[in-house]
Amino acid sequence: MRLARFGAVGEERPAVLLDDATLLDVSTFVDDYDRAFFARGGLERLQGVLDTHGADLPRVAVDSVRIGAPIARPGKVLCIGLNYADHAAESGMPIPEEPILFMKGTDTVVGPFDDIYIPRGSEKTDWEVELGVVIGAPARYLADRDAARGVIAGYCVSHDVSERAYQLERGGQWDKGKSCERFNPLGPWLVTADEIADPQDLGMELDVNGEPAQRGSTKTMIFDVLELVRYLSQFLVLEPGDLVNTGTPPGVGMGHNPPRYLRAGDEVTLGITGLGRQRQRFVPAP
Repeated sequence: MRLARFGAVGEERPAVLLDDATLLDVSTFVDDYDRAFFARGGLERLQGVLDTHGADLPRVAVDSVRIGAPIARPGKVLCIGLNYADHAAESGMPIPEEPILFMKGTDTVVGPFDDIYIPRGSEKTDWEVELGVVIGAPARYLADRDAARGVIAGYCVSHDVSERAYQLERGGQWDKGKSCERFNPLGPWLVTADEIADPQDLGMELDVNGEPAQRGSTKTMIFDVLELVRYLSQFLVLEPGDLVNTGTPPGVGMGHNPPRYLRAGDEVTLGITGLGRQRQRFVPAP
């Protein structure tokens, strides 16, 4: 299944993507794609709804509505830094021996086509296409990779927008450069895990104003998806609906020579094989 949410900000309704042009409104049976939905076997129940009532549910044209993030605000947004060897090299940093973990504010998660704010005073707003992993069941001290596989609900495109000066030049930890308003567009769809044969074989791309910036593949992750989920569960409890951003391939603005950063009026498009595409216009923060 491909799960989506549509409607005005704060009023999104859950839906299932039937094809590239049509959404099936399932809000009669599902309150939202949130922690409670995933924790209570929502994916299995939703499949039953589709099998029994799918022909009778309202249909909505994708291009007639705003598309929100495919999950409601997650309990946690967990991010992995420097998880592609070639990105670590372009950043001038060593390959990590263990996954680098940082957190991102949950209120940064917005729709995949929403305008993104360039923070006041920002000079180094940067882009990062990432594979997002949504957790579908509680996970603590997972024993192995098979156990990790069993707690993944699905995958989506995640844009880990960053302000590099805030992140790297203002002291403290990375969070202040990662948690600016609207800094995590997500979606357009959450593709359930059963539809992705191999999350380590997905092409990734990002363009700025129509020019190629990032080209990569999840094949080159240092720590793959299953290892990341297993590893994270040794340090904290993963809850249903949590989001894990798994790192970015090379080509970020900071890695260009000279560095290139986003300005008001720039447009960024990005996508991952099988997971859909995003598009954002960057505008000054109000």
